[in-house]
Formats: sequence, C-alpha cells, structure tokens
Amino acid sequence: MRVLIDACVLFPTVPREIILGCARAGLLVPLWSDRILEEWRRAVLRACPQQAEQVAAEIALTRLAFAQASVPVSEDVEARLSLPDANDRHVLAAAITGGADLLVTRNLRDFPPRTLARHGVRVAAPDALLLELWHDDPGGVRACVDPVLAPILRDLGAQPRDVLKRAGLPRLAKALARTV
Repeated sequence: MRVLIDACVLFPTVPREIILGCARAGLLVPLWSDRILEEWRRAVLRACPQQAEQVAAEIALTRLAFAQASVPVSEDVEARLSLPDANDRHVLAAAITGGADLLVTRNLRDFPPRTLARHGVRVAAPDALLLELWHDDPGGVRACVDPVLAPILRDLGAQPRDVLKRAGLPRLAKALARTV
C-alpha cells in the first residue's frame, strides 16, 4: 500500500516512528513531498525552537532511509483541486502524483473522502492506518511498535497503552493490549 504521510503525522515522534518502522518492515510504501517535509520542520520549530538541528538531522536521515518516498507536486494538478483548506491542496496533489492508495493525516475534515475518492485515494487517521496494518499482520506491527515504545517505557515508566493513547493511537493501543 502506497501511503502519503501528511506533516501532522510526521510530527509528533511516536506515530512517525511507528509508521516509518512499518515502512522499513515492508508493510507500506511511504510518500511525501519536499513541502510536506518542510511543514514537518516548521511544526517542530514552532513547538521546540531549540530542536532545529535535531529535526534537520531527522529529516535528512528520513530522506536517506526512504530515497524513493519523495514525490514531486504537479502545480497543474494542485491548481485543479478543491479542498476545504486551500493550503492542503499540495498534500492531495502529492498523493495523486505519487500514486498513493491512502493519505494519512490527523486533519480528516480537511480531506473529504468523496473528493479524494474521485482521485482514487482514501483518507485515514494514523490510528486507522496502523489498525488496518495490525489486522493484516499483527506480529509485523508489534515488531515496529515495541522498539519505539521501549525507551519511553524505560525512561518514563509509563504503560504502553497510555503512551499510545497520548500519541493519538488509542485503537492500536487497545489491539496491542488484547494480545499481551
């Protein structure tokens, strides 16, 4: 499955690392545009200006790890699109240009399913994507979640379900809890 990952999913860390772990495991093919990566950088800088070097390094490493993920955005395609927020047209244009099956975003209301369906693209929240992957390959998803959670659980003494819920992944948390 080819998945266009919106900037709001690349920041924060937990969903990004789990989804990219699933990509490394071959459970999905990630896609994004240069503009989406720039939005990720700007979001981190707004929240944590002191992390400028860290986010630059994370983006560079992500580009290296997934060299084929970056897709160009056709200005012609973008100009023909209509979405509730015109600033999101580039995201759908990247999904279309990249041949994405799914656009994963936290901003579901900005990407009406009917509009996306006209372009052969579905939309889902990160939790829905990961739950879909979980249903297809529970062991594969668990193998991607565990390394992301391990340092958090060790350092904070938190429960996996609590960490995943705070990260906006409550249904994945529930699925994982049922199989422990």
